[in-house]
Amino acid sequence: MILVTGGAGFIGSNFVLDWVAQTGEPVVNLDKLTYAGNRENLSSLDGDERHLFVRGDIGDGDLVAQLLAQHQPRAVLNFAAESHVDRSITGPEAFIQTNMVGTFRLLEAVRHHWLKLEGAARADFRFLHVSTDEVYGSLDAGAPAFTEQHRYEPNSPYSASKAASDHLVRAYHHTYGLPVLTTNCSNNYGPYHFPEKLIPLMIVNALAGRNLPVYGDGMQIRDWLYVKDHCSAIRRVLEAGTPGEVYNVGGHNEKPNIEIVQTICALLGELRPRADGKPYTAQIAYVKDRPGHDRRYAIDASRIERELGWKPAETFESGIRKTVTWYLENADWVERVQSGAYREWVAAQYA
Repeated sequence: MILVTGGAGFIGSNFVLDWVAQTGEPVVNLDKLTYAGNRENLSSLDGDERHLFVRGDIGDGDLVAQLLAQHQPRAVLNFAAESHVDRSITGPEAFIQTNMVGTFRLLEAVRHHWLKLEGAARADFRFLHVSTDEVYGSLDAGAPAFTEQHRYEPNSPYSASKAASDHLVRAYHHTYGLPVLTTNCSNNYGPYHFPEKLIPLMIVNALAGRNLPVYGDGMQIRDWLYVKDHCSAIRRVLEAGTPGEVYNVGGHNEKPNIEIVQTICALLGELRPRADGKPYTAQIAYVKDRPGHDRRYAIDASRIERELGWKPAETFESGIRKTVTWYLENADWVERVQSGAYREWVAAQYA
């Protein structure tokens, strides 16, 4: 049995689905079900005894302690986080509460549980914290990619809150001996991605005939990681990672945002052409850049490949085609996740 937090969100739900399919080991899934947490992502596990869903907050220490005592998981994997940079700029407090305070309370509950374990149960227990490359800040063109030793230089309320959570996790290992593992991943994409992030937003807007908003000159560079590759990396780190260590997870796909948008337009033109025969690129609209927008992220994932034998299975070309196809085949899911409140937020953000 493992306990997963944030397992109804984008990365978390993909992980839970893959975990049950790949290992068959039962999962207790704790999720607050904020706007980006979607119980429908896990509908294929309805009635499956290997998946127990619990609605709740990682900041509720009593609830977490109860789940730990009742189910005795061999590992806790923390996916729970507020993760959208734009939202952190307009409303940072939610990020402080979830990513910092919530992680602290989760760690406290896990620490007290772990101290009560004995023998092999205590020795084998793991706490895996899922984080981001954004804690490292921004890279100049041509600078070496982020390694695990790179200095933390977060530039947004989101990345600062995640950096703080990383530091808490490290401190709980150093001070208390809690057997923690941390992964810092690059930009994920794939199925079940809430359509506020770049790739799903472009797909959804293009199909709806709306503008495709591109910040600034569109030349911000990110490393793109297919979400199922990320899930396989986390499984491998949990299986063989060294407690107290950090593992960067990347897709070896550095690309500027405008190229991502153009690739999506080309795929949609092939798979679902516009009725008027025009290219989807005609819908691209450059908008004012967001405050403090980091110019480049790049992940050096050589450590996880060298020490744990992991590397991504998907190229960007194969992963983005699978992603666009998934959104075309799951239009009902897309429609249901776009509530009135979400549409209002997008309208205000990209006005």
